Amino acid sequence: MKRNIVLSVAVAAMTSSLYAVDDLSSMFTEGKASGQVRLFYIDRDYSGFTGAKHRNGTAIGGHLKFETAAYNGLSFGVAGYTTNRIFRGLEYGEPHEGKVDPSLFGTGHESYSILGEAYLHYDLSQFGTKTSAKLGYQRYDVPMMGSDDARMLPNTFEAYKFVNSDLENVTFQVAQVNRIAYGTFSNIYGGGILGATAGYPIQGNVGTGKYINMGEAAVGKNTNGVTNAMVSFKNKNFHAKLSNDYAWDLYNTLYADAGATWTCLLSDSVKPFVAVQVIKQDSAGDNYMKHSPMGGDGEIDSLFFAGKIGAKSHGITAYVAYSETGGNDASDASYNNAIISQFGGMPAYTQGMVTRHQFLAGTKAWKAVGAYSFKEQGVNLSAAFYYASLDMDENNGYSASHSWTASEPGFDIKYYPAAVKNLQLRLRGNFPDKFYESDVKEVSWNEYRFIVNYNF
Repeated sequence: MKRNIVLSVAVAAMTSSLYAVDDLSSMFTEGKASGQVRLFYIDRDYSGFTGAKHRNGTAIGGHLKFETAAYNGLSFGVAGYTTNRIFRGLEYGEPHEGKVDPSLFGTGHESYSILGEAYLHYDLSQFGTKTSAKLGYQRYDVPMMGSDDARMLPNTFEAYKFVNSDLENVTFQVAQVNRIAYGTFSNIYGGGILGATAGYPIQGNVGTGKYINMGEAAVGKNTNGVTNAMVSFKNKNFHAKLSNDYAWDLYNTLYADAGATWTCLLSDSVKPFVAVQVIKQDSAGDNYMKHSPMGGDGEIDSLFFAGKIGAKSHGITAYVAYSETGGNDASDASYNNAIISQFGGMPAYTQGMVTRHQFLAGTKAWKAVGAYSFKEQGVNLSAAFYYASLDMDENNGYSASHSWTASEPGFDIKYYPAAVKNLQLRLRGNFPDKFYESDVKEVSWNEYRFIVNYNF
């Protein structure tokens, strides 16, 4: 890490020395400040097992960012992120009683702040190429790695990314990702195969608000991080993406998707669409998954495929999706045919708001979504409703030798008041039935979230 920082500073210094030093001041005086203030309340009421809990939590925070103006293509950015636990008198009880929701806070239900972004950006367009580099701490999103901004603070990364779009409608990207700082959502997962297929470490919560090596985060072993190569194509009616993540000494993940939209022959106002996605994952290098808390002598050799079909008309969007993951034998390690996603990536068409079982081995899932935007009525309001059903194979690895069907209905309502520019009011709800089931118990809940986002 020290070597990377020194390199970045050296590049910046050399670049600056090529131009008049007195122009550097304009980079800052003409820079731009931006950010977001977020207020988040969450309430979850468990049912279906002995020791059911009712928990909640409230936090306020967000981020403040400053980006310099570009001088001969060179600019810098820095952003601080914070979450702060408030209204403790409204909580149902104490954290040790399981009555405070951990997903809005840092380790131990504490407030915390982090330097989430600190990067150098260099645009090479002055040399006749649509190429740019972004080096340092940043939010980073590809299909199988991402910020996963589902609660208060997102995941952020130490990454070195290069992007080129010289070809019309085509974007190429290569990146080296060395470290991750998990956001507040990571506190939900206690590890195991459930966490490892839902975007978080197989070894359990490694702590929020600190940057750690990608391999250390995933399985407790230092590695050379994750190397990504991605190419995407997009025009008016078609898009496609191919992305490969090589997690050194862990696994290689090849992701592909493609989709098309067109105008219905019967009505110009109806726009049908269809999309497919495939994920192929295999063990790589020394396969440190064998030395993870899950153990086992297995090799990852997994395949996931999904498709969706739907249509848009005026403010209405509706679709249905289906996915399937290859199944394990009883003798397999739980990760053998699962799709492992430990760095926040969650691209599946069939995921619920919280039920992300579609990557567990042997899962067959479907999801139906209906959404409506009221913009044509002059109101900046949208509402989406969904229902997801996930048939769990008995060798899924989450519940030992037990098969069942998990389901999750939910909704997501967003409203932007005309009286306050850039203010979003959001109400979300999810109601999983049999999120977990065994021969002796099951876990279900009702959860509501009220979120206020003010961007500036």
